[in-house]
Amino acid sequence: MELIDKIKQICEGARVASRSLALLSGAKRNELLRSIAQELMMGAGEIISANEIDLKNARENGISEAMLDRLMLNHARIEGISSAILKIAELADPIGSGEIFTRPNGLEIHKMKTPIGVVAMIYEARPNVTPDATSLCLKSGNAVILRGGKEAINSNKCIVSIIRRALRVCCVDENAVSLIEDTTRESATLLMGMRGYIDVLIPRGGKGLIRSVVENAKVPVIETGAGNCHLYVDESADLDMAIKIALNAKCSRPSVCNAIETILLHKSIADEFLTRFYKETREFSLDIRGCERCLAILPDIKMATEEDFATEYDDYIVSVRVVDDVLEAVSHINAYTTGHSEAIVTESARSADYFVNNIDSCALYVNASTRFTDGGEFGFGAEIGISTQKLHVRGPMGLDALTTTKYIIKGDGQVR
Repeated sequence: MELIDKIKQICEGARVASRSLALLSGAKRNELLRSIAQELMMGAGEIISANEIDLKNARENGISEAMLDRLMLNHARIEGISSAILKIAELADPIGSGEIFTRPNGLEIHKMKTPIGVVAMIYEARPNVTPDATSLCLKSGNAVILRGGKEAINSNKCIVSIIRRALRVCCVDENAVSLIEDTTRESATLLMGMRGYIDVLIPRGGKGLIRSVVENAKVPVIETGAGNCHLYVDESADLDMAIKIALNAKCSRPSVCNAIETILLHKSIADEFLTRFYKETREFSLDIRGCERCLAILPDIKMATEEDFATEYDDYIVSVRVVDDVLEAVSHINAYTTGHSEAIVTESARSADYFVNNIDSCALYVNASTRFTDGGEFGFGAEIGISTQKLHVRGPMGLDALTTTKYIIKGDGQVR
């Protein structure tokens, strides 16, 4: 069978499954999620064995340690995935809620939340996206078509096989969750063209992947953002707090999109901050790249280029620039941001207000780490992505982001 025919067959199966899935009660969908969580824990050994093959292949292909961490699954992470699914099951049902209002002519209008239908995802190396996205889609009554990257293909095949097992146990059409096993560029291109089958396509990964989907898809797309995130340390900042936030935002997990890539320092605190930050990050072997004013403080670091300031590293690398004030910091951020997450550390309400009012990213932090830009941390359960666009949804996308609206109008013979 030709690849286009295989993908069309998957899409047709998902479309049929989406109709029956939308009719399931909230209690049945929750039962399904609990079954998936249980099956994933029971199949943890299978998943880890498959993941070890992916890790071995990734090492042979020279993947960085930070990206290997992004790819790796172990018992603790699978337990975390299972726990997150159970938490999603406990959330309020997003389907069927809404409002009712009556017009002067007596028409009673019900505004009701309904599933979108068929959600497709094209994503890269993180296999945890597979169960996260699946759980959110099923909870909100949507079928999902997954097309992961080659780095995690064995992990994804195993996870989806286990999820489909749970679907069968619960007597739900297993085509509600499908994986496109072909990881060539052709399969992604074909999926982007499945107009009439796919209701929305969500890319999740690096800048190149997202740009390719946004520019080439023939189906509606929710653009999730690459994360060129910034931290600005103001002249009034508590430096102990600033160091703690910077270490967390850069070094706790540098491969994720909510990690910072650039630190901006007010000139009055640059010397002390950089000296302390340099010492604190030696254990991570952090590659610090700075402007000329930074090199005057730390002569051994590399000179940052324009490309550095525009780069999402996803690694133990950070760019640093000394600025004269909050206005210059905001100007720099607006020049290089991808619209994801930015943070300021300050004791000045005036600086904080200027920062949040003059930057248009989806998440702005005052005295907190950017690492909180996450569906779970926002109380949405797991997330299917972080939208950096402005239409339909913006920021971490939870259950509500996977619903649409329909109106049911009840009358007693009214005509217009």
